[in-house]
Amino acid sequence: MDPALIPTVVSTLVSQVSSPVLQGSGGTQWLSLVLGVALIGAGVLDVLWTTLWVDGGAGPLTSSLMAGTWRGLRAFGQGRSRVLSLSGPLVLTLTLAMWVGLLWGGWVLVFASGADALNYTRGPGPVSWTGRIYFVAYTMFTMGNGDFSPASGPWQIATALTNGSGMVLVTLGITYVINVLQAVVQKRSFAGSVRGVATDGEAFATTGWDGDDFEEHDLPIDEFASQLTKIASHHNAYPILHYYRSAEQRYAAPLAVAIFDDALTVLRFGVPPEDRPSEPLLETGRSSVEDYLRSVYTLPVESADQPPEGPDLDRIRERGVPTVSDAEFADVLEETADRRRKILGVVQSQAWQWPVGSER
Repeated sequence: MDPALIPTVVSTLVSQVSSPVLQGSGGTQWLSLVLGVALIGAGVLDVLWTTLWVDGGAGPLTSSLMAGTWRGLRAFGQGRSRVLSLSGPLVLTLTLAMWVGLLWGGWVLVFASGADALNYTRGPGPVSWTGRIYFVAYTMFTMGNGDFSPASGPWQIATALTNGSGMVLVTLGITYVINVLQAVVQKRSFAGSVRGVATDGEAFATTGWDGDDFEEHDLPIDEFASQLTKIASHHNAYPILHYYRSAEQRYAAPLAVAIFDDALTVLRFGVPPEDRPSEPLLETGRSSVEDYLRSVYTLPVESADQPPEGPDLDRIRERGVPTVSDAEFADVLEETADRRRKILGVVQSQAWQWPVGSER
């Protein structure tokens, strides 16, 4: 169902909210039924796709809503972190509201397709649009019986399905919100931990040097790689995580990934083989960054036109760390330019700047 149809449906409902329900031609009633079923189908598909399909990302309606909301906030916020930090909560709220609106509006149209679909229990007379909206609401959200009851036959089954869809929506919605917020906390924790070590890749790389080796880096790299792999999995399951943009750089996951990857690049390619940390450990860390990029690039994110400025080996040498030649390291940066452009693209997609050392 095209999202553009939703305002039209809502406008129709509002304009006729106090009028009797469709009592015209059979064609009009069939149109109401078909449109109602389409809205319900679109809502159910989007809910199940978004909440249950781990590899499928967000449903088509939710994906469009997320991207549109972010574009609007970014244009309105003009780089203001506090405004942009509202994106995640706003998208989540609008997503839940859209799901409720699709099912609610769809079932109203279904019950409006039959003039005798509902009976007014307090006396004779036609049931208005208001009555059907009210009936669907208390049926979906199990508020108890009201002033209306379904007619016999298919309408009783439709009432049961309305109640079931509402219960499923509430259950999946609550579960989805809890899981998303837990994933947001884990993402912020990862970012805070990385920036607790250093605020740029060069400084991160040198913190583990004890004058002889990088053994002190073994535990942090392993822990950060494990956390980043989980974050990548969460991004696959809950793409809305990308739109939870922190108001503070300290908790910005894209910046933490940039710092972590720069440090891994220095340790893997900027340090002579005999002085490097465990190469399997470094490759595990680099693999976790690749997992993160694959998950994020399922969203409307574009690589930067140019790679960011590479780590400065002179800063590494100033701290007593042995390094390879500048020419050799420059060749590595050229070979990894595409990867670095992707990371910069993620950083820019959330209106951040690439982290650089304070001494540059």
